[in-house]
Order: sequence, then structure tokens, then C-alpha cells
Amino acid sequence: MGLKLRLRERTVAIGSAGKSFSFTGWKVGYATAAPTLLDPIAKAHQFTTFTTPPDLQKAVAFGLAKDVGYFDDLADGLQKKRDRLTNACAPLGMDVIPCQGTYFLTLDMRPLEMQGDDSALARRMTIEAGVTAVPVSAFYGADAPKTFLRLCFSKRDEVLDEAVERMQRWLSSMGRKVA
Repeated sequence: MGLKLRLRERTVAIGSAGKSFSFTGWKVGYATAAPTLLDPIAKAHQFTTFTTPPDLQKAVAFGLAKDVGYFDDLADGLQKKRDRLTNACAPLGMDVIPCQGTYFLTLDMRPLEMQGDDSALARRMTIEAGVTAVPVSAFYGADAPKTFLRLCFSKRDEVLDEAVERMQRWLSSMGRKVA
């Protein structure tokens, strides 16, 4: 018991609602710690954040009170969606990069031998196929890889299926062979 108390007095757990609950775009974080550790964090926080919408805070508090089974089901569901999108994208001719612990699938567009870097390809795919991907180079300051696109798979299955169908039609319209 003594070891647990010592660790508790030295541990700060920081989380993100966007990551914990698969709410992309929710910029609500949380921290738990012993009061002696949390007090200075709260004081620093008051000078870095103006406001967080109260309804989002209430929603996060509600979610944090959920049983661990909720989080197990969420993880299992996201894994199924990841596998669904991975299996659907693989025959399209691009390389699917294995992923874990995320709700983004990364695609290497090099095998398609298309013109342009990842930003240009993301723009083209949005305009021409109606599917929006994020260029991975957007997350780099310098020396970014320029052939990777990121797709979010925390969507309804029918949305994922429609996106794959649109990408398939788009690639076929350019004469790309898709399985």
C-alpha cells in the first residue's frame, strides 16, 4: 500500500477527449493527480486557455464515468473499422501502412505513380473523388515524406464503404487498375 501512495503523489495522468472517446476535433483535455501536483497545473492552465465549452466538459465528465467495458467496446469497434478500411483500400493499388493505437489509416500513394506530392493528391482526391484525406507532410516541419495520405476510420461503416467506392471510381476513371 505504501508504494501505491508514493506513486500516486508523484503521478499526473493527462488525457484528451478527442483521443479517449474518438471525438475528432474536440479540444478538451483533462488531468488527474494528487492535489499538490494538480494545483500548479491548474494555475498554469488558467493563463493558457481562455474557455472550454461547458457542454463539452459535461460530456467528457459523463464519458469518464463510464464502465471500462465501454472503452473495451470502443476499442474493439475501432479495430473492426480499421480492418474494414484496410481490407477495402489494399486492392486499390496503394500500400496500406499497418497501424495501432490510432483512428487514422495511412496510405502510401507511391505505387499509383500519380503526379504531385501528398498535398496535391489530397486536394485532387477531395475535389475529384469527394474523399478527403490529410497529407502526412502537414505534420512535419521539414524533411517530410511526400507520398502519404491519412484517412480517418472512426466513421459509420456506410461512410467508409462509400469513400472506398468513390476512390475506386476515381482511380478507375484515370485508367488505374483496381481489384
